[in-house]
Amino acid sequence: MHAAIWPGAAMHDTACFSRYAAHMGDNDMLQGAAEAEKAVDPDANLVRRIGEGDQRAAAMLMHRHLPKMLNLARSMLGDATEAEDVAQEVFMKVWINAAKWQPGKARFETWMHRVAINLCYDRLRRKREVYPGELPERADSNAPGAERGLIDAQRRQHVQNAIMGLPPRQRAALTLCHLQQISNIDAAAIMEISVEALESLLARGRRGLRKRLAEDAAMLLED
Repeated sequence: MHAAIWPGAAMHDTACFSRYAAHMGDNDMLQGAAEAEKAVDPDANLVRRIGEGDQRAAAMLMHRHLPKMLNLARSMLGDATEAEDVAQEVFMKVWINAAKWQPGKARFETWMHRVAINLCYDRLRRKREVYPGELPERADSNAPGAERGLIDAQRRQHVQNAIMGLPPRQRAALTLCHLQQISNIDAAAIMEISVEALESLLARGRRGLRKRLAEDAAMLLED
């Protein structure tokens, strides 16, 4: 997968990049609240080097952020293969747009999350039905701790299935804030909404998640 992420030929797909930069320039509330954090972007030097064609810097940036992109896409799509495709597209866009990046308006990582969210939205729109991820493989019942491991795997699967049942925007808000541990301010910037709108999505998402998990628990007790 890694070898295919950095394309050899230039491509020109910067619409998402431009919209995001413009949004961040206009959103004074988010800029003011996170100004100190944005002043020092830990990725700025790597992005500059990538813009100059430095493939070593590209590999370093990928090593730093690939797990986050994969986890985000898996939570949104419920499919490991599609998550890898999304991550590959994200880093392809990084390679294409690095030279155009203007430091100071937003952290580069925030833009990367925004690109990943948009790619996930696009894939979800193309699907008529969203299927949950694969069921965990059957554990060896004779292995030490196998029963506990199976229970933990089933619990994670129930939570993942419940998250997959939420509307995409609620799913994105929960994934960013709870699974990715991103602040509300940065999550709102990634989703291009106000902090108040994000908090509303989080509240609705939590209620929906609790309801679905409660329904799953009731069904298990009936069985």
